[in-house]
Amino acid sequence: MSTQKRKTEHLDIACNQNVQFREKKTGFEKIGFKEIELEYKTLPEIDKKEIKLETKFLGKKFSAPLLVGAITGGCTEATQINKDIAGACEELGLGMCLGSMRAMLEKPELKETYFVRDVAPNIFLAGNIGAAQLPQYSIEKIEKALKEIKADALAIHLNAAQEALQKEGDTNFKGALKAIAKVSRELSKPVYVKEVGHGISGRIAKELAKTKIKAIDVAGAGGTSWTGIDSLRGNAELGETFWDYGIPTVQSIVECRKAFKGAIVASGGVRTGLDVAKAIALGADIAGIALPVLKAQQTGGKEGVKKYLEKVIEELRIAMFLSGAKNLKELKKIKIANRN
Repeated sequence: MSTQKRKTEHLDIACNQNVQFREKKTGFEKIGFKEIELEYKTLPEIDKKEIKLETKFLGKKFSAPLLVGAITGGCTEATQINKDIAGACEELGLGMCLGSMRAMLEKPELKETYFVRDVAPNIFLAGNIGAAQLPQYSIEKIEKALKEIKADALAIHLNAAQEALQKEGDTNFKGALKAIAKVSRELSKPVYVKEVGHGISGRIAKELAKTKIKAIDVAGAGGTSWTGIDSLRGNAELGETFWDYGIPTVQSIVECRKAFKGAIVASGGVRTGLDVAKAIALGADIAGIALPVLKAQQTGGKEGVKKYLEKVIEELRIAMFLSGAKNLKELKKIKIANRN
């Protein structure tokens, strides 16, 4: 099956079927009888109107600590989706990571399905290549691909669990860490590593910390299950076993923060601004959201995406107000409690 057709199937399943983790939760919500909570300051002693959300990620300014995570590219349907999302991010001053560029690297004519600079000339924009495929491409080829879409950085996605359940999956990860180290050392653009929704452990973060990558996007378990999506494409029996496989987002944030000194992106089941606030208080620098953005685009186009992201931003502002945090630096100092 062509990469292009697989991309179309992924989009169709993500848009039209329930692809959430079933039992495993992110950790932001209730876990048994416990719940992750920010300290509530009923006397916050700040003016909500003066709260500052601005930050920087890999050298680019963000109006709020939000990155739209990798969704799609490489098929006809992706063109408008990416432009709508990028256009909303441009108006709001947020960042975006494109879907895997494997299709474009195989067929350069698919570049237009990833190109968004006509509608979003100023946003942080990351290209995206899989770790399993990375050894196949020269630095020069990767540089050219990033230049063609005018990307600011390269995200390298780790998706061993997804590949294992994908009927045409690439499960040869030999040399992947060495390839990541080489690209992060030699590429002219900043490089970061991300999972796709099954989490990164502290042990792996320690290995990645030995490379020159600038950030880790934990993409933990509890949101969209990519083992689930690919099991629905034809590996349903095995998919039932591994649907809920992975490290919950909160656990992954905490482990990676201890092991890695660079930036941490919290994604994987992030759905609200309160989730974003909790993630930053736990040690993340920014948060990533993907599936809800896709759903918003499908129902409302660019304006639907913008409306959803504005809601998340306002929820974050309210969470910070109720925690007495005037900016993100202060939010990182807010106490997190596991309350009965």
